[in-house]
This record gives sequence, C-alpha cells and structure tokens, in this order.
Amino acid sequence: MKQILSSLTFAVLISLGSAASAADCYADYKAKKDNPLRLHYGVIQVSNCDKGLAQAEIAQRLSASGWTLLEVQSVFGPEGLDQRKGNAGKFYLRF
Repeated sequence: MKQILSSLTFAVLISLGSAASAADCYADYKAKKDNPLRLHYGVIQVSNCDKGLAQAEIAQRLSASGWTLLEVQSVFGPEGLDQRKGNAGKFYLRF
C-alpha cells in the first residue's frame, strides 16, 4: 500500500511539473483575415511546447475571432517574450 501511495505521489508531482512548464510556453505566429485582406504577427501563450500541438491550439483560438493561422514561426519560453513584444503590437498575448 505504501509503495502504491509513493508511486501515485510521484506521478502527481511529475504531472504538476509538466503543467507548470507548459504554462511557460509561447509561440509567435502569422495570421490573416479576408475581405478586406488583413495580416498580423502575434505572440500567444500556449498550453503545449510541441510546435504541432501548439499550431492546432492557435488555429482554433484564432478562428474563433475570424482569423486564419498562416504559420507558427516558433515556440519558446518566457525568455523570448521581450524581444517579440514590439513587433507583435496589439497582438501581443491578445488571444
């Protein structure tokens, strides 16, 4: 019983650590809207640091506001936020 409890505690701690690191994931992307054509570059917080999973999440979140994801440029941690803030303008952590 004690061994099972230790294993469960370890599993919970591992998953909490993964959730905390996922909260520190960001991506920069390019998106568009049609009629009239509008383009933007943005920075968004994502729940997964895997670029493919982040891409699906970003596409869904942008589409809710009528935007189409064109490209996820990169996925990065909080250390990359400051250098991208100026270029993202009003689309910095907007979605």
